[in-house]
Amino acid sequence: MANFSRQALVLLLAVSLPVTFAFASSTTSETPTKKHTTKKHITTKRVIVKTAGGRTTRRTVVAVHKEKVVAERPSAGDIAGLNAVHANDRGPVALQSNVAYVVDQESSKVLFDKNSGVSLPIASITKLMTSLIVMEANQDMNEILEVTDDDVDREKNTSSRLHVGAKLSRADMLHIALMSSENRAASALGRNYPGGIAAFVAAMNAKAAQLGMHDTHYVDSSGLSSQNVASAQDLVKLINVAYKFPLIREYSTDSKYVVNPSGHPLQYSTTNKLVASSGWDIGLQKTGYIAEAGRCLVMHAMIEGRAVVMVFLDSKGKYSRLADAARIRKWLETVKPQG
Repeated sequence: MANFSRQALVLLLAVSLPVTFAFASSTTSETPTKKHTTKKHITTKRVIVKTAGGRTTRRTVVAVHKEKVVAERPSAGDIAGLNAVHANDRGPVALQSNVAYVVDQESSKVLFDKNSGVSLPIASITKLMTSLIVMEANQDMNEILEVTDDDVDREKNTSSRLHVGAKLSRADMLHIALMSSENRAASALGRNYPGGIAAFVAAMNAKAAQLGMHDTHYVDSSGLSSQNVASAQDLVKLINVAYKFPLIREYSTDSKYVVNPSGHPLQYSTTNKLVASSGWDIGLQKTGYIAEAGRCLVMHAMIEGRAVVMVFLDSKGKYSRLADAARIRKWLETVKPQG
């Protein structure tokens, strides 16, 4: 009963987030709003000094370094109390993510579960559903789409390298939306759907219902709105379907890509450093961040011959979601859980 009440509370918070989170943000979906404090580090070092008379002596040098310490805003999961977990409730692996869910893709057996049924803001993980709707619409991938003023983010005032008037093919828009989480590209994809963005969002929610994603709701194609919510259990269903499309797998796991909007080359890079790591075999991935969602990561990966789907939501710290993935991978390799 307590678990059900907590999930109901989080879902209520997620739906009412525009009121609950009155944050002023001017960052991109992958760059957090930060509050800086300064922390001093004092280091000492023995050095050899040569004097004018030719002698050498040892002296101690004291150096003071100032480091900026970042305090991130509380997320929906924090406000709902998901971060208040006792040590004996952490499960077999201690993670920095408020939500974690790991499933064997072939058998559908659950290998790891932490708050997987709670519906939370998912930020740019939204773009996976965006890509699925684009692919299933069978639109011309070579059609040139233009970024307009309607694609400018006025909810969080994020920036973009795609200026108003920039033109790219639908394929290129999808590529940088998945690989580099380009928000204006995701907006343009939705806006150029038959019936416009309203019809596109309706298609997203209809697809979610078809897939049995009952804790999921979308309001835009980029994920900038905190009203885009889903549970980790729902996201596994989405990943399994999206994985069937070679183009989604290819674009989401590319590490670098050059586009030429209006004839000006721009190189984009992945938001997930693990895709370029030789130690990982990643078949599909997507990252996401807004203050309300925390840092999010979903992946399909091969680990010792086993296809595994991982979902990490509301993670803390710049590299915490990647570190959580590494912790889960090491646990899978060591313990070899059967679900």
